[in-house]
Amino acid sequence: MKTKIILLSIILMISYTLSAQDVLNKYLELSAKNNPALKAKFNEYMASLEVIPQVSTLPDPQLAFGYFIQPVETRLGPQEAKISLTQMFPWFGTLNAKEDVAIQNSNAKYEVFEEAKSKLFFEVKSTYYDLYFLKQSINITVKNIQILETLKNIALIKVEAGTASGVDEIRAEMEFYDLENNLALLKDKWNVHSVKFNNLLNVSENNTIEIPETLWDIDLAFTRDAILDSLKLNNHQVLSLDYMLESYHSKEDLAKKSGLPNLSIGIDYIAIGKSDNTTLDASINGQDAIIFPKIGITIPLYRKKYSAMIKEVVFMQQATENKKADKINALESLFEQVYSEYFDAERRIDLFQKQLQLAEKAIKILETEYATNSKNFEEILRMEKRILKYGLELELARSDKQASIAFIVYLMGN
Repeated sequence: MKTKIILLSIILMISYTLSAQDVLNKYLELSAKNNPALKAKFNEYMASLEVIPQVSTLPDPQLAFGYFIQPVETRLGPQEAKISLTQMFPWFGTLNAKEDVAIQNSNAKYEVFEEAKSKLFFEVKSTYYDLYFLKQSINITVKNIQILETLKNIALIKVEAGTASGVDEIRAEMEFYDLENNLALLKDKWNVHSVKFNNLLNVSENNTIEIPETLWDIDLAFTRDAILDSLKLNNHQVLSLDYMLESYHSKEDLAKKSGLPNLSIGIDYIAIGKSDNTTLDASINGQDAIIFPKIGITIPLYRKKYSAMIKEVVFMQQATENKKADKINALESLFEQVYSEYFDAERRIDLFQKQLQLAEKAIKILETEYATNSKNFEEILRMEKRILKYGLELELARSDKQASIAFIVYLMGN
């Protein structure tokens, strides 16, 4: 029977944890749909996709019209007007190189969007954990105020009975006012953080926020090596630099092809008027002339320009590789700091759970002694302060642990 009760308790705890996390997941989905900064990054990515068809098509054909003010006589008659149609063709592979550059730039924009989303999710989570801590702080402080109110009443009774000093009541009242001031400060902080949280979701500032009674205790699900590997391979800032590097490789190919000739093919149509020459055959007199084909080529003579273009993108490749190496180093340093904070939070949870249990045992003994012989009232107040401190520190450690996990997940690009 006892085993069944334990199993039932475990099942209920798991279902409660899942339910509480579902609430947070709901807020994450809401932020992804509503946050204006994230929408801006997504629209920038969508705009970058529209660049691809712009650069991967041929240049617009050129149509020119000319009118001869002074007609030029030909054997068919005087030339009156001329229409030219020309299509330019870049060197083979040039359009593909331009398309590759646009595609890689678009991929980099997408990773910027994903980075913004991951950062937004972390901010939502960390603010949610801050709100949890503030809610627990308010609840613990209210509970301590109620305990102090009871102690003050007991002290007043004993003072009136002549079995205790009037200083006991004054001490209790002083502690009472301090807690009331702290409670007001905590409520102000709650208001500030709730506005920040709702702004991240882009909902009304007065929107009610669901906070669990106890924060779930979930451990980090990845090994240190797995996190470092994911940080180098999946972090969105690193991936964005990878795509930028690929775009510079494509730009190098494009710069080389830009130094090759471009071809053009065209057609000329010449309108010819009637000639006054009576000896000219009437069947060809004034007949329009079509000259086809017209082939042209651009000659890239100024080689310094194209050499400079190639050198520019090579330097940009090196700069991007340096940025990537620097970014990975910075991310690894951040990870090591947060990783140590995660274990510190775990140690603090274990410590303050033990300290809280011991302080609660001690306060019961002190309260019993005061009820019987009116001694150690000051020690009771001191122990109440410790219980308040340990309770707050425990909830802060729980919040810090989950915030550390959230930041590590953000660094991993998950």
